Amino acid sequence: MEPSMRNLRRNSASVLTGKDAKLHPSGSFGRRVFFRQAGAAILITQAFPFLALTRGAVTADSIVETTYGKIRGSASDGVHTFKGVHYGGTTEGKNRFMPPVKPAAWVGVKDALDFGPVAPQTLARTSSAESEDCLVLNIFTPSLKNGTKRPVMVWLHGGGFATGAASLPSYDGTNLALSNDVVVVTINHRLNVFGFTFLGQTAGSDFATSGAVGVLDIVAALEWVRDNISHFGGDPALVTIFGQSGGGRKVSTLMAMPGAQGLFTRAIIESGALLCLPTRDDGTELTELLMTELGLKRDQIRELQNVPVTRLLAANAEVIKKIPSKIIGSMPNSPVVDGTAIPHNPWDPVAPSLSASVPLLVGWTRTEETGFDAPTPESRAMDEAGLRVRSEKRLGMDPTEVIATYRKTHPSATPWELYIFITTDHPRGIYPRELAKRKVAQGAAPAYVYRFDWETPENGGHMHSPHSVEIRFVFNNIAAASPSIAKMPEAYTLAKKVSASWVAFARTGDPNIPDLPNWPEYSVKSRDTMLFNNSSMVEQDPDRETRLVMEKVLKLT
Repeated sequence: MEPSMRNLRRNSASVLTGKDAKLHPSGSFGRRVFFRQAGAAILITQAFPFLALTRGAVTADSIVETTYGKIRGSASDGVHTFKGVHYGGTTEGKNRFMPPVKPAAWVGVKDALDFGPVAPQTLARTSSAESEDCLVLNIFTPSLKNGTKRPVMVWLHGGGFATGAASLPSYDGTNLALSNDVVVVTINHRLNVFGFTFLGQTAGSDFATSGAVGVLDIVAALEWVRDNISHFGGDPALVTIFGQSGGGRKVSTLMAMPGAQGLFTRAIIESGALLCLPTRDDGTELTELLMTELGLKRDQIRELQNVPVTRLLAANAEVIKKIPSKIIGSMPNSPVVDGTAIPHNPWDPVAPSLSASVPLLVGWTRTEETGFDAPTPESRAMDEAGLRVRSEKRLGMDPTEVIATYRKTHPSATPWELYIFITTDHPRGIYPRELAKRKVAQGAAPAYVYRFDWETPENGGHMHSPHSVEIRFVFNNIAAASPSIAKMPEAYTLAKKVSASWVAFARTGDPNIPDLPNWPEYSVKSRDTMLFNNSSMVEQDPDRETRLVMEKVLKLT
């Protein structure tokens, strides 16, 4: 076991979900661990052991002027890197729960050589790497001064809306930037109780957007990109937002936010499609429970700005145990539909009109659920009775028709494998197709749908194609994967194709490249879907019968 994973096990009681959580390592893709809490899988990303990565050489060419002052980056392996660049000011004190403010300008040259702080997200102690002064971004660019205007790809990290950081090795943009001639930007922003506590109905209009400040931070980062990225070789008129899991949810949300309109031209959602977000009433209920947990009265709500970080995180963790999400596939501490920053549900009942002209690439992994419910000898021994009991609990209904349909489509699958297929589609495998359907109904821009079928050899091969498996392929970072993957020539070949396809989409709005089969636009009639694997192929409406039965379960038909 790697030292980082040993640290995670030793500190497992310190993460956001609390001491009663159960640890499920999901392999090496981003070094993530998952905790089961109140029947929901909560993704915890422990970034801190990876913050101090190797620096490149500092040269005179690595100094760039921004709207706030000059910064000095480093150059290594043909890529200029700038880390920990502030796009916003501190969010502590009077700025807590408020929209982001601009960073202070500076005189001279500021070093941008190390990753900046991440948003507070641990309980037992607050790492020195965590701070409410966390509005920072990182830039990876092949060149600064050759006059080229490259596509810009802004990555939004996973971890739901609760945890995570842009500094994970999985998200290193060096290879993606160099091999495909693009500018890659990764960002940190407010999370959990700091990013999504709605006070608008309790504290008044000053806090009208407090339930969405975490995504307003992302808007501020995109404004920084618009104003500055040309100095880094990027084209501010050709910006793609892309993200996985919680990052995909952020992309889904930004597509419906007025403040983000015009700040990006393409969108990629990996395993993070969503339809709805919590309401103002949902957010208020969460806030009232938080106040009670902290021993504060209703007229003391502004005291929340002064509560110490660790105390606020601890109280929030207790509240999350008591209030299950009311939205399938969602969780508390999500952005709130406040009527201002987020005027309405992002993708329900129709696709957002604000981004109608933005091409969309959206997809999922074939067995998402193994990333949340890692297979063990005990779980793989599930019998028919166990399949029925667990499926009924997950679906909230009699699973007879669902199980029969999935068994017909997957006749050789074991009960455990059927359970994984069912829970993968509920809803992560269905929502991408639903978003694409609603997108193309607008008739203004295309959608492209994929399913990632490549299977990892980790955990004896029983993980199949888990949640997060595609990330290192997108970033072309196979060499930094686990030894079992890093020695596979076919993984490098597929990563080259996947990353090139993502960049082709960022550049033109079309993901087609010569090394892949022709990938048609999605349509309700044919439902063409790219199945990524060592031998990739396009299939029309894969697993149609299971799609139809699960759409009925999810009340989409």
